[in-house]
Amino acid sequence: MGYTVLPDISDKFGTRKDLEGPWQFGPGRVLYYDPREGKYYDPTTDFYMEQDEMDMLHQYMYDKLIAGATHG
Repeated sequence: MGYTVLPDISDKFGTRKDLEGPWQFGPGRVLYYDPREGKYYDPTTDFYMEQDEMDMLHQYMYDKLIAGATHG
């Protein structure tokens, strides 16, 4: 079984009022979840992620997990 160690985000990203997270989606991608909006917020762009973008990001993460499981 393989695994990936992601960089520490605690120094750059902290908690934010009314948002859940921060959640790390691969190296370099940090998002917060806004339960009132029902969307993920990207603090580096100051925009909410569209659902199709989140679908692609989830698929990317899933593919990475599967690839790691088959090569581990």
